[in-house]
Amino acid sequence: MKHFGTIAAAAALSAAAIFGAQAEEPKQGGTLTLLTSQVPRHFNPAVQSGTATGRPGTQIFATLLRYDEGWEPQPYLAESWSWSEDGLVMTVKLRAGAKFHDGEPITSEDVKFSIQTVKENHPFKTMFGAVETVETPDELTAVIKLTQPHPALELAMSSALLPIIPEHVYSKLGEGETAKNHPMNATPVGSGPFKFKEYKQGEYIILEKNEDYFLPGKPYLDRIVYKIVRDSSQRVITMEQGEADFYTEVESINIRRLEEAENLVVTDTGGEAIGPITWLAFNTKKAPFDNVKVRQAIAYAVDRNFIIKALQRGVSKPATGPIAPSSPFYSENVETYDVDLDKANALLDEAGLAAGDGGIRFAATIDYLPALPEQQKNIAEYLKPQLKKIGIDLTVRNAPDFPTWAKRVSSWDFDMTMDLVFNWGDPVIGVHRTYICDNIVQGVIWSNTQQFCDERVDSLLSRAAREIDLDARKKLYADFQRVVAEELPIYWLNVVPYTNVYSKKLVNPPLGIWSDMHPLDNVGFRE
Repeated sequence: MKHFGTIAAAAALSAAAIFGAQAEEPKQGGTLTLLTSQVPRHFNPAVQSGTATGRPGTQIFATLLRYDEGWEPQPYLAESWSWSEDGLVMTVKLRAGAKFHDGEPITSEDVKFSIQTVKENHPFKTMFGAVETVETPDELTAVIKLTQPHPALELAMSSALLPIIPEHVYSKLGEGETAKNHPMNATPVGSGPFKFKEYKQGEYIILEKNEDYFLPGKPYLDRIVYKIVRDSSQRVITMEQGEADFYTEVESINIRRLEEAENLVVTDTGGEAIGPITWLAFNTKKAPFDNVKVRQAIAYAVDRNFIIKALQRGVSKPATGPIAPSSPFYSENVETYDVDLDKANALLDEAGLAAGDGGIRFAATIDYLPALPEQQKNIAEYLKPQLKKIGIDLTVRNAPDFPTWAKRVSSWDFDMTMDLVFNWGDPVIGVHRTYICDNIVQGVIWSNTQQFCDERVDSLLSRAAREIDLDARKKLYADFQRVVAEELPIYWLNVVPYTNVYSKKLVNPPLGIWSDMHPLDNVGFRE
């Protein structure tokens, strides 16, 4: 990834440079219907991670940079940017004339305010942890000064990671209000290609074309509708019947069925930066899960191959650590805990958890993210009889919606939980947050909710976060993966098989590294 020296993009890039080469020009107008199973709490990605917020959020808010299919940064709100030779100063030049949806101009003060807001409120603490100050010498120049080199900063300025939010809106706080509960998070004002129109919780989100968008001639679409369909089978039927145009499928039975639909394209291209991993997380501050032998015993009891081959029909791939296998930083030199019930029982004996009546050693609960059953609920239900083989009486706890589950997990009210978490392109952005000591923050989902703290891990990740040499970073991350695989605050199960499904009527479907968490200003329909 490019980082130091000068990366100054020309002020007048061609459409192909900004959006990727086009073989066909979409028509103006039309409504794009996207399917989702998720019910967002609000739409401000500056204070909330995850795709439920990120998908609509990337249409409402613009970022400084956007990435092409080759992982190269391109101008967006930033017209150009450059680096100092020591890699400690990034100077960003904004586009002149860009405005928020309420007509107010976007200035460098908004950039400064946005970085501060993300740094103070987003669960990805390491993403902008190296930012010391943001200076604003004029309205269109932001000078970002770092305490140490940051090899992932440009990537962190794209997708849902750094929405530029209007200071004049979000700095106004009433009594008891914070950035996280700001009322405008639910009715946001951004500068992206689409404006927020309406949200009926659990049913739909409507966004309308930004007629004053800062990129001329864009977007093509008149509106975007996110249709919230919780039932997996109904989502498939909706796509087959042509009632929706795009969604991302992960369940194997649905992928196979959709491949037979003549009106649809089914592809695993797109979303490479997401790095989604399904895992089993432990509350490491709660007995008996505070004992590493108990965590290892559970890992030895879980048959990862059965999950992948039987529950997921061979569509998924194994995940053996915190970094997705598609990453250049992935290491296979870790303990994989291949299923071994004898070893699992021996470890529980060593932990002093003797079997009582009926062979039960202790009772526990397992939660799961209330979406994507094949990746969450089905695995949780499989674990109930499987862990009983080693004397754990497991109760599967249902959550009616995402906010309920998120509150339980972020407030540490759990024993174990299934989860689905993203790498977000670079470990500094999406991996560190789960394992560093100072990101144990109560009430923040997808932070270090396991409450895991290890000085060796903190040291390795701190060094990797400022290391620019690729080979040296790889070595640090290999050591990190080895340590956490031994301590096992999480048992990693599989890479989620993200598969994009879209109508053949669609032109320029979002198949870049962020999939549909990328501005959809170049998407449209055929004449």
